[in-house]
Amino acid sequence: MNLKRYLKDFPLLAKAKTLIYLDSAASSLKPAVVIEKIKEYYEQYGVNIFRGIYKISEKATQEYEKTREAVARFINGRPEEVIFTRNTTESLNLLAYSLVYNQLKPGDEIAVSIMEHHANFVPWQQLALKRGARLKIIDIDDNGYLKTPEKSITKKTKVLALTYVSNVLGTINPIKEIIKRAKKINPGTITIIDGAQAVPHLKVDVRDLGCDFLAFSSHKMLGPTGVGILWGRKEALDELSPFNYGGEMIKEVYPDRTIFEDIPYKFEAGTPDIAGVIAFRAAIEYLEKVGMEKIRNHEMELTGYALKRLTEEFKSELKVFGPKNTKDRGGVIAFAFQDFHGHDIAQILADENICVRAGHHCAMPLHQRLGLASSARASFYLYNDENDVEKLIKGLKKVRKILG
Repeated sequence: MNLKRYLKDFPLLAKAKTLIYLDSAASSLKPAVVIEKIKEYYEQYGVNIFRGIYKISEKATQEYEKTREAVARFINGRPEEVIFTRNTTESLNLLAYSLVYNQLKPGDEIAVSIMEHHANFVPWQQLALKRGARLKIIDIDDNGYLKTPEKSITKKTKVLALTYVSNVLGTINPIKEIIKRAKKINPGTITIIDGAQAVPHLKVDVRDLGCDFLAFSSHKMLGPTGVGILWGRKEALDELSPFNYGGEMIKEVYPDRTIFEDIPYKFEAGTPDIAGVIAFRAAIEYLEKVGMEKIRNHEMELTGYALKRLTEEFKSELKVFGPKNTKDRGGVIAFAFQDFHGHDIAQILADENICVRAGHHCAMPLHQRLGLASSARASFYLYNDENDVEKLIKGLKKVRKILG
């Protein structure tokens, strides 16, 4: 990739020339076209949607719905299958409440993996506790791969909830194959995929995956915060009850009953983040223009380079978690450095203007499984290059000098 061509598009990087941003797994930076789209909304047609018949309200509604079409195109879904939420977490909680809260019976089973983000672990854990269901946890091997997930799926499995890409290990799970095997064991298993770390970095086709639901967020793919997506098969969404009740999600209300809107609107109560949704389309169009295949190849090369350099410089002092093969992992490198605490590592790197994350990365069960109190994590995106990796290496040498 011609990185210089894209770096100029990101105002934060252009202004903070010494900033080394290696925390895109938490939230990506925003290109100018996204920021300008937010400004355009507030300056030119910053009013509510669906409600007004005046021109600027109709304009806002049209722009909002164009994003729904763009999201559907991006993942090969249909516009009516795209629901706007606040984030991936809300999308998954919507499912936990709407999908099975009143359907799950004592003795039913829910399968998740040990590598799940809390957003795709805690809702199912709590649901199982409240409904008397059994939560089955799929383990990993020493290289960060799932261990025979089909062994955790039975005729009693109601829900299979898995991450596509681990936000700690970087593992890209073979979701399509897992879903096929799960549906063969129990055709009634509902498959829910956390795509927060996948959709920004890989070409995702929901029809090809064969999943029932996919959740992801705008802010991890160059878009604004406050916008999430829940995609679901039309047939699956039609069967769900709403999660929130209120304005714009009803057709008719009477003292004794309510008739809800059709999908997707029955799940979108109240005024949404209109500016954020509209600007999200600019982020999608930007990614499409760059090309998802190009982004994926760039991240594989950069991650491979980073793994090689970390091994060369620190050998056994630094332990990287997850698959060794870059084809099986995303642009995420979580590591433990000697016995240094992740927060101490991150603080010293921050003093060098290098942004990484430290802690358990909202994946505490995984860190317990790995025997870690915390880890440090560097994550890459299309605006990173080998110079950023070298700055990280230099920063870690300073960590060793200060803490060693």
